[in-house]
Amino acid sequence: MSMLTPPGMGGKYRITGDVYPRMRRPHRRRRIILTAAAGALVLGAAGWGTLQLVEVFTGGDGKTTTAAGKQADCKPVAKASAQPATALPKPGQITVNVYNATPRAGLAKTTADELKKRGFAIGKVGNAPAPYDKKVPGSGILLGAPAATKGSFSVLGTQLKGATTKVDARTTADVDLIIGTAFKNLDPKAAADAALVALNKPKEPLPGHC
Repeated sequence: MSMLTPPGMGGKYRITGDVYPRMRRPHRRRRIILTAAAGALVLGAAGWGTLQLVEVFTGGDGKTTTAAGKQADCKPVAKASAQPATALPKPGQITVNVYNATPRAGLAKTTADELKKRGFAIGKVGNAPAPYDKKVPGSGILLGAPAATKGSFSVLGTQLKGATTKVDARTTADVDLIIGTAFKNLDPKAAADAALVALNKPKEPLPGHC
């Protein structure tokens, strides 16, 4: 045994020369463990990021979406009917009673004559009943049975914008036009005709959506 050999150390730790063996800790195993752990973290982060991207482009339900955000399996909505939901009456099918609730004389007759030229059937013409005489501040009131709200009010309303509507207890199909103090004239015929055409125009079908 050499004089440089510490007591109790023999075998492979025996020093036989004048060079000391370096006593180092086994770092190699710890380095391998740390490297493996770092790799696992990187793979986990990559997997999580991939999952987030999948949810963004699929809307969270696993279905592929296009760049516009629409699902690839979207189907168009069935086309709406080409006919209006409710058939509106023609002007000739509406009987209009014209009443003057203003102090201006002859207004009911001139208005009734103009409505007749535009195709409406004319009923009674005269001064407004007492509950409405000089008590209509607007351009006019359309008064009729509850059934008039399903079409007659809309058609007659194309001739006088701003007219209000009101129902009463009558069971007949005629409609009253009570002229108010703000009334000047019926709407121009061209504008009224255009409004009537738009009123009868079929609704466009809804575009497809998801």
